[in-house]
Amino acid sequence: MAVLGNPDMLTRKIKLCHINAHITCRLCEGYLIDATTVTECLHTFCRSCLVKYLEENNTCPTCRIVIHQSHPLQYIGHDRTMQDIVYKLVPGLQEAEIKKQREFYQKLGMEVPGDIKGELCNIKSHLDQRNGDAKSEDMANKEAGEEKPEEDNDYHRSDEQVSICLECNSSKLRGLKRKWIRCSAQATVLHLKKFIAKKLNLTSFNELDILCNEEILGKDHTLKFVVVTRWRFKKSPLLLHYRPKMDLL
Repeated sequence: MAVLGNPDMLTRKIKLCHINAHITCRLCEGYLIDATTVTECLHTFCRSCLVKYLEENNTCPTCRIVIHQSHPLQYIGHDRTMQDIVYKLVPGLQEAEIKKQREFYQKLGMEVPGDIKGELCNIKSHLDQRNGDAKSEDMANKEAGEEKPEEDNDYHRSDEQVSICLECNSSKLRGLKRKWIRCSAQATVLHLKKFIAKKLNLTSFNELDILCNEEILGKDHTLKFVVVTRWRFKKSPLLLHYRPKMDLL
């Protein structure tokens, strides 16, 4: 009990350099950005680094275990928890990354996606609160209160959007009445499976495969990831096919 009551035993400061090995990417040796984990071995890398590496390899860069013989990109997933930890541990990293993304879009003359704008607002609000600026905090709370009804009904319309064409690729399923849809780039393949299953009155969305360029997509892939890795130099809309699982084309 004496030990538990000692404040020195409850508070321990750890230098960032001592944990760098756990929050940096082995490929670029920088702090993790858009942390992505290999599901087979749970090693984590920056998404852009890992995707580029897996274009010519099918093994984990750390332990060299085979991720998948032919489609390793289907067996990686965004690790939001790890990314949140990295942003909390490394001062200014998130702000710097969002700033880079904003400058990138502005340099290309493109509109900054809504999700990046939202993160910038969240960061600014957090910094105001941390600096103890009571006035800024009150204004932020007031604005948040006024905008809350709008945000509740936003349904991710302020996110970067992706146009999709969903085509049936099997005689065992019928086509959608409305095959052209537009949705958030943060939506995943799993969301599309649920959407199609609901429209076709299927008993389970697990009965479906969704393909791009005749390649089955992993359920955790976001549409933004699919566009960047499989539709980068092609015109909109993103063409996806659906079929029953194990149904041969």
